[in-house]
Amino acid sequence: MEKVPMLAEGYEKLTADLKVLRAERPKIVDAIEEARAHGDLSENAEYHAAKERQGQVEAQIADLEDKVSRAQIIDPTTLSGNRIVFGATVTVLDDDDKPNRYQIVGQAESDAKKGRISYDSPLGRALIGKSVGDEIEVTVPSGDRFYLVEKIEFI
Repeated sequence: MEKVPMLAEGYEKLTADLKVLRAERPKIVDAIEEARAHGDLSENAEYHAAKERQGQVEAQIADLEDKVSRAQIIDPTTLSGNRIVFGATVTVLDDDDKPNRYQIVGQAESDAKKGRISYDSPLGRALIGKSVGDEIEVTVPSGDRFYLVEKIEFI
């Protein structure tokens, strides 16, 4: 069973999402029972919508339970070194020498607008294992991008 690395806040988000979905279960069952009471199930749109929602919620719960059970919580403040690893905050210079700052996080926590990229993204995969001064090339839909690793922090 492969571990899923994540920060503590990502783990908390997953468990909160799981709690919300589990709380929705009884409401869906009530909606199904109410729709059943309306009679003919073959043409009962409310019944079919409730059953479909039940399937979606159960699938989401199973996915979240799987991720939570395989979670490997990593605290970046306990890490050190001169290579980029999961949890590191990295400053890179792009082609125009403009600095960009990213933290390498898990898939559930990634948010490019906040500078949090997944270790499994093209840029994340390119950065893992690199050191200050290393140049990397990343192929993205808009073409090849080049970066220079300027700084590595564990914050």
